[in-house]
Amino acid sequence: MGEKTMNEAFAAVCELADEASYAQRTLARASTERKNAVLLDIADALVTNAGMIEAANDVDMHEAEDSGMSQGLLDRLRFDAGRIGATADGVRGVAALPDPVGEMVRGRNLPNGMRLNQVRVPIGVIGMIYEARPNVTVDVVSLCIKSGNAVLLRGGHAARHTNEATLAVIGQVLADHGFDSALVAGVDRYGRDGATSMMMARGHIDLLVPRGGAGLIRAVVDNSKVPVIETGAGNVHIYVDSTADLDKALPIIINAKTQRVGVCNAAEKLLVHSDVAEDFLPVVANALTEHGVRLHVDEASLDIITHAGIDDLDIVPATEEDWATEYLDYEIGIRVVDSMDDAIAHIAEYSTGHTEAIISEDYSRIEEFTARVDSAVVMVNASTRFTDGGMFGLGAELGISTQKMHARGPMGLEELTTTKWIGYGTGQVRP
Repeated sequence: MGEKTMNEAFAAVCELADEASYAQRTLARASTERKNAVLLDIADALVTNAGMIEAANDVDMHEAEDSGMSQGLLDRLRFDAGRIGATADGVRGVAALPDPVGEMVRGRNLPNGMRLNQVRVPIGVIGMIYEARPNVTVDVVSLCIKSGNAVLLRGGHAARHTNEATLAVIGQVLADHGFDSALVAGVDRYGRDGATSMMMARGHIDLLVPRGGAGLIRAVVDNSKVPVIETGAGNVHIYVDSTADLDKALPIIINAKTQRVGVCNAAEKLLVHSDVAEDFLPVVANALTEHGVRLHVDEASLDIITHAGIDDLDIVPATEEDWATEYLDYEIGIRVVDSMDDAIAHIAEYSTGHTEAIISEDYSRIEEFTARVDSAVVMVNASTRFTDGGMFGLGAELGISTQKMHARGPMGLEELTTTKWIGYGTGQVRP
């Protein structure tokens, strides 16, 4: 698109953001009961209109299949009646959560008699840039409404029909409750210029959150003039310690890798201690292969698995690039390590800081691993698939923050608030 078109898109996005900001002033003052009523009606409306939304999603799915989208990404794009119902349940879950707006974080009385309270308030206008994830549209809207924020959404070309249908349903519910539908707006009509405009809209959008692949996130972080919370790609590791219960380890790994492959909390790398590698690697390699997973293995793993004589394995030598790759597909990297120190060093070099897991029966090793691994979430003897706002009891999530400022890990209602100080005096003046 040319410069004129870009300028037009920027002006339009800024106008949408300003309209959202104006509408947000009413939402920010709304009672918890009123916000919850909106959310419950959104959940019901999504279920009522599931057929219409699913039909729109079918159009997106067919276009994505024709364009050669991978199976993992197609799974992420799918928004059928079952997933719409589950997403509606998530909205109801958000409605059931405590409202963070107005919560007092801390307070104190000053020696001069003044009272200071620090309270939670909405951030304002949230911008969300994401790819081919229709459920994220609903999750983000529900969290923003409950936390008193307006939101602009760039949901990507691949999901445009699904998102349009979903936002139409949500907009009608907002209007039925007396709110301006400008509270929730999409910018997909402006294509990539819409996303670029969101990045440039400092002073119009208060916070921008990218959610998707590493390329999308890096582009937003590097180019945005709007403050960004970085949600990370998930190069997720599982470390099988020498003390691991191998019967426990196998189903954890299979679940973490194959339950859904196109999501950021799916396991992408398996590190196995050399003391248990000879016994465990053939078993896990066979199980992963039965689930259609291609194995990218280091030399030690290849030697052990080859000598086990297992037929029909989809196995290839790992490259240096593999260790840094988030596959989002039926692929996994496997490496043998000689110690927990080696495992932690590997994670420190290649992890995206999302989620790591240790499988071990030694409490001291578990404590050392959880203390030394610097990721947003560390799981112990559990699947990495639990790194999720819903699983964490947050109702839903805006994304998994891998940065260290303001929010880290699954971002729920509290992470969508900031604070302000209120000082109560009785005529005090500063000497």
